[in-house]
Amino acid sequence: MTTTSPELKLEPAADTLRAWALDEDLKRTVLANPALAAAAARIARRYTAGETVDQAIDAARAGMRRGHTASIDYVGESIRDAATARRETDVFLRLVEAVRAADVPATISFDLSHVGSLVDRDLGLAHARELAAATADLGTALVISAEGSDRTDLVLDLHEALSAEFDHVGITLQARLHRTPQDLRRVLRHPGPVRLVKGAFLEPESVAYRRDSAELTDAYLAQTAELLDARHPVFLATHDDELVATLRERHGAALTEPGVEFEMLLGLGTELLDQLHGEGFATREYLIFGDEWWLYVLNRIAEDPTRVITALADLRP
Repeated sequence: MTTTSPELKLEPAADTLRAWALDEDLKRTVLANPALAAAAARIARRYTAGETVDQAIDAARAGMRRGHTASIDYVGESIRDAATARRETDVFLRLVEAVRAADVPATISFDLSHVGSLVDRDLGLAHARELAAATADLGTALVISAEGSDRTDLVLDLHEALSAEFDHVGITLQARLHRTPQDLRRVLRHPGPVRLVKGAFLEPESVAYRRDSAELTDAYLAQTAELLDARHPVFLATHDDELVATLRERHGAALTEPGVEFEMLLGLGTELLDQLHGEGFATREYLIFGDEWWLYVLNRIAEDPTRVITALADLRP
């Protein structure tokens, strides 16, 4: 008799949640219903800093009091209208000025598709170039977020174009994509930090390793080793305590070198991040704000479908 591991039993639920994250019709239906929208917003609150720039700054300060720097992302993606992309870029620029005024040591993170790359490649690049110029004197980084594998070539191309002009522009790589080892070697030619994540998007197994697979763990460990060997700035973005323990066993003091940080998302991994800070590691809390949290929040729950139980508890008035 064969048995099925708990991870495999949860994988169909995770895939369903990831499909819902990408379902624009479902999103519109839920958010158009006042009762459903209010319930969804209560669930989202655990994972977001709020809807405004000021709330994001307040959340960053709260993290600083616990010893963490911040990475702030005005959440959104897949903008397909030039005027909207311009308005969203202006929100990012207001965020940059708020970070400067508050003297908060925060990186700014963003999706290229949020600032117009799907409307037109050159429009996305122009808006991203504005953000890079605005953040150049902050003494921190501007980090491009990962998107689905169908957009990876566009993301890498625009990162390369920005890196030719600015040395503080970083990029997010997904360890689970089969292509990432080659992409990493391309990215290592540029000085900006690499944010290494497992990867949360719904992808076929021909493109990516399964979540919670041994192959994904091995890929993450191998890519971390390559980044550390190259002495390249890296944000090790994971809430997996077993993976963190393995990283510590394998790399020890190398994880305390300048430019090496552990990063975890607001509302997830809080105790582990606090513990790492207390033990002398550089730590960063990634937080999002804005009202376009649908994809982000569903992907966070999909990473561990047992979080659905927490979501149900959060529905209490």
